[in-house]
Amino acid sequence: MTSVFDREDILFQVVVNHEEQYSIWPDYKAVPQGWKTVGKSGMKKECLAYIEEVWTDMRPLSLRQKMEGQVVAG
Repeated sequence: MTSVFDREDILFQVVVNHEEQYSIWPDYKAVPQGWKTVGKSGMKKECLAYIEEVWTDMRPLSLRQKMEGQVVAG
């Protein structure tokens, strides 16, 4: 059985969580709790290209904030 995330023929939307981590989600499904849409939708390839362009720092937000606090305190 093929996962919906392996399909190239359906619309996806780009979603982000509170840690500023990005993912794709099938357009026809309700967005899971803890995630929100960012206003970008399209075919899988298009959504993944968008994520690659905007998600330049893979560290979770909480880690980035902690590291920035250590630099300021250090």
